[in-house]
Amino acid sequence: MTQWNDSQTQEVSSDITEKSNALPAKYFIEPEIFEMEKEKVFSQYWIYAGHANSISEPGQFFTRNVGNRQLIVVRGHDGEIKAFDNVCAHRGSKMVEDTPMTEPEEANRIRCPYHLWTYDLEGNLQSTPKSFEEASLNPDLDDEDVQEFDCKENGLNDVHVDSIGPLVFVNLADDPMPLSDQAGVMKDRLEALPLGEYEHACRIVSEVECNWKVFASNYSECDHCQANHQDWIKGISLDESELEVNDYHWVLHYTHEEDVEDEMRIHDEHEAQFHYLWPNFTVNMYGTADGYGTYIIDPIDTDRFQLIADYYFRDSDLSEEEREFIRTSRQLQEEDFELVERQWDGLKTGALAQAQLGPNEHTVHKFHRLAQDAYNS
Repeated sequence: MTQWNDSQTQEVSSDITEKSNALPAKYFIEPEIFEMEKEKVFSQYWIYAGHANSISEPGQFFTRNVGNRQLIVVRGHDGEIKAFDNVCAHRGSKMVEDTPMTEPEEANRIRCPYHLWTYDLEGNLQSTPKSFEEASLNPDLDDEDVQEFDCKENGLNDVHVDSIGPLVFVNLADDPMPLSDQAGVMKDRLEALPLGEYEHACRIVSEVECNWKVFASNYSECDHCQANHQDWIKGISLDESELEVNDYHWVLHYTHEEDVEDEMRIHDEHEAQFHYLWPNFTVNMYGTADGYGTYIIDPIDTDRFQLIADYYFRDSDLSEEEREFIRTSRQLQEEDFELVERQWDGLKTGALAQAQLGPNEHTVHKFHRLAQDAYNS
């Protein structure tokens, strides 16, 4: 019997053959769950920040929003990439303007425009003009009464940074698990590929009326492809596809009947690979183009998410074939948007309290289990 009310729901079962193998609907539709996810998901796991090639020179930076926080991701004078909260240590002012990875800015230092507190690219406070040097405007104090100020204790708040090849990740936790543990075999596989040799060619940003987990679940399976992606599945042997599940990472392997002719192709022969890394990042190795793409599935609130799709090719000056490939990819996205918004319309009514996943939706089951484990932590 389908579970139509909350009294019938249970936590996501560890066994996919059990009835309660999907995340109960309340975890998709209740606003307080989104607030919990900021703490238990996006503040605990490694989150993709951006591509290292976009800040190849010291001083280049971009900003990245994770939960309620905005980070400055910057390449330091030592060549290493660092990340800091975009918050001044003085009175909490936002310092730099929103700066997407695709339009990085450059600076020799980070300066707060409010009182001109200035930090070097390592986050160390360098100067505090007129903040602590004198008390001339305070009639109750003499200059010698001004408290001693320690710049070392007032640097920028840094967060953990690590990478997989040129893919840069951040983690807001105090003591996070290693990125290598979260990424598992994905890290070795991607680092064996020349991802850094490919150039960013195109970014498409979409705002979708749907909870982010609905789209993530849809990305993680292809049972819906035959009925809904007729153009995309041409030349793909769906019956020979494989869904591989690891601890925090799963891969959809697709076999193509024909291969691209380019001998420099990044993917394995006749194969496309779609990697999902918990909680909200994908790496897409296409079987029909010599390039790769990434998705960031960023929640905006309970009812909306932003899909940021980036495409990388050998040359940012695209050929007509590569432009056509991106148009096909975009068509695939729009077809999926229609599907997930339709599912969202049904889910948010609250009529169905808990879905049941089929045996071939084990990647979706993995995603739902990780969400349940995070909520229970």
